Amino acid sequence: MGKLSSPSKTRKSNNANPLVCSIMARKSSLVKQTLIGSALFVIAIYAFFNTFLSPFADSSDTALRHDYSLRVDDSFAGKSRVKVYMYDLPKTFTYGIIEHHAMARGSLDAPVDDVSTLRYPGHQHMGEWYFFADLLRPESERVGSPVVKVTDPEDADLFYVPVFSSLSLIVNTGRAEGSSLVKGYSDEDMQDALVEWLESQQSWKRNGGWDHVIIAGDPNALYRVIDKVKNAVLLVSDFGRLRPDQSSLVKDIIMPYAHRINTYTGDLGVKNRKTLLFFMGNRYRKEGGKIRDLLFKVLEKEEGVTIKHGTQSRENRRAASHGMHTSKFCLNPAGDTPSACRLFDSIVSLCVPVIVSDDIELPFEDVIDYKKIALFVETSDALKPGYLVKKLRSVTPEKILELQKELREVNRYFEFGDPNGTVKEIWRQIAQKLPNIKLMINRDKRIVKRQLSEPDCSCLCTNKTGIISSL
Repeated sequence: MGKLSSPSKTRKSNNANPLVCSIMARKSSLVKQTLIGSALFVIAIYAFFNTFLSPFADSSDTALRHDYSLRVDDSFAGKSRVKVYMYDLPKTFTYGIIEHHAMARGSLDAPVDDVSTLRYPGHQHMGEWYFFADLLRPESERVGSPVVKVTDPEDADLFYVPVFSSLSLIVNTGRAEGSSLVKGYSDEDMQDALVEWLESQQSWKRNGGWDHVIIAGDPNALYRVIDKVKNAVLLVSDFGRLRPDQSSLVKDIIMPYAHRINTYTGDLGVKNRKTLLFFMGNRYRKEGGKIRDLLFKVLEKEEGVTIKHGTQSRENRRAASHGMHTSKFCLNPAGDTPSACRLFDSIVSLCVPVIVSDDIELPFEDVIDYKKIALFVETSDALKPGYLVKKLRSVTPEKILELQKELREVNRYFEFGDPNGTVKEIWRQIAQKLPNIKLMINRDKRIVKRQLSEPDCSCLCTNKTGIISSL
């Protein structure tokens, strides 16, 4: 009750003394005027700085946004592009390999004086040619590339080593009947000579090869010297024959095989795709590829399934092209290693890939969701009689059409000859590695090599621990 009566007492007291009320009213008015004046002063100061000192000052929101967009575009116009220097390798590692390959097949009698007349042969690992050709082009023709070519190694962020390592592997294999070995050519000797040449370069010695890019598309490419070049960014088809301390997704890049099947340009849908599941390839493979023979036994008598043994030849490619273009699904089992070229043949054929390879790594997974373009089946399930066919028959035509649409959307990522295709996308991924490359270069300066039974950090591909003394 006392608390409720106190305001009434106060009001009586104020009413009883007019002078007190007048003084309090004037004080209240002064406080309000002071607060209003201070607020107006702060607003005026903010407006002054925003109008005359702001780097984005303009008379309209549209102009401000335009100015900002110009600044952003400017920052990516040239300065932010990663600078790449391509080594002028001795002919032995580039055109010389093309010559030896041609001589082994009887299409060339002797080395030529004009290398521009040489034609790189088509095969599934010919990505190495496309990268070489890309950096040979004038910079004016490389518009939109994530990397810019430089002619002075001192200006370079990265160094590209354009060795034809995959072609070298097959110089003396797969020759036409009646042709002979190229005397004096050895892939092993080429590998040793390449490392000797690289290790003599100041650019290699300066940072231990971390800022170099080397293509090794075939799983066996550079097998003899991989430990000597493993610091570099390796462009590989998979990690099937590489140890964890030699290669990883953090350091390296998965590169697609060059497709050998013609790109399908017809209509989407299942109307002209009468075959349920198609596969044509080598039935008998080594290591993980042994799954193929088992799949043949499970599938070869299934209705709606075409599964044929066939090796690489022009005639077989035509047959495979027709088969893929007229099938709803294409089987993609592992090869000798987890990946195989037929995956990329099926993608450009818009034949929905059925991937049976539990350890496969796939290219461009930072931008492609493969679950939207392919079906993944565990090996143990695929080998169950009737399982795979039943699963595929349950996929509706509407779902197949949806998968085909997604396949067509990602088609360009697997076209090496497209200026906006495979080469550009791999350069993009290489450019994104630069911060980690710099990390490893600096890390290398402070640690010492130790002989360990197991790599201490396989994701960074290093077998080193300890601190280097700075004294």
